[in-house]
Amino acid sequence: MALFQDDEDFGFQELDTLSVFTPGKYEKKADITPVIRRIPAICQDEDSGLGMDDDVIVKETHSDTIIARPNCGDQPSSCSDDIKAVVNRLVEKDNLVSDGSGQLRLPTVTGKHNDLNNISHQTMADILQGDFDNVINNYRIIDCRYPYEYEGGHIKGAENIYTHDGIIELLHRDDVTSDGSRPIIIFHCEFSSERGPKLCRYLRSKDREVNADNYPHLNYPEIYLLYGGYKEFYFNHKELCDPISYKPMLHSDHADDLRHFRSKSKSWTAGEKRRKRTQRLRF
Repeated sequence: MALFQDDEDFGFQELDTLSVFTPGKYEKKADITPVIRRIPAICQDEDSGLGMDDDVIVKETHSDTIIARPNCGDQPSSCSDDIKAVVNRLVEKDNLVSDGSGQLRLPTVTGKHNDLNNISHQTMADILQGDFDNVINNYRIIDCRYPYEYEGGHIKGAENIYTHDGIIELLHRDDVTSDGSRPIIIFHCEFSSERGPKLCRYLRSKDREVNADNYPHLNYPEIYLLYGGYKEFYFNHKELCDPISYKPMLHSDHADDLRHFRSKSKSWTAGEKRRKRTQRLRF
């Protein structure tokens, strides 16, 4: 029996089929202007306890958040034209990285979080086995589950980051490779239903903030979400997990751990809300 009726990642139905993205598959639309809208989060924050905003600003046709404009200096007209060109590229092409500098290097699939770039468990396995070494120089796998879940079995090489502070630390790492590029980031949680997607969006939001004067530059322009999360990956590629095990968030042996992390998450939420109120009072 579940410990909480509304626990994160509990009771979601997975899609029956995966639609693999193929460059050029979709017809480009001419004279499209970006449409910005505010949409409600798919699930309530209580489910994950991460304290993320219930509303996210997203573009209609691309997985990114526009929250900043650059400092154009003495040439605002030229700078404005550059921004428009990048935004139009992002809107018209679904296969671009979020700074508009190039195409996504991994094949994507259709998932419930259509504002994010989803990859399949097979693509994740191919990355680990070196099949994409000629395409990507470096990557990080971010496991957003709680520590007892991570310790009970995780994807080989994955890092356990499940808090806002951990994401901020990741954002400021010196991750530039020898060729000047940044590693791609792949997020997931148990089902990639709540915790993974929310921290993925949180990284993008904070990345936009720290690069507000240099739009559309990003520290991590290429981020993905592992469709189906650790559960689906584990049941298809157990040999690529360490240890070869899977411990659900609602495991009966970790009821106290779950209460602990959910309680801690409420303090993270309160701290985030206090910071936002303070920021609003600054003129």
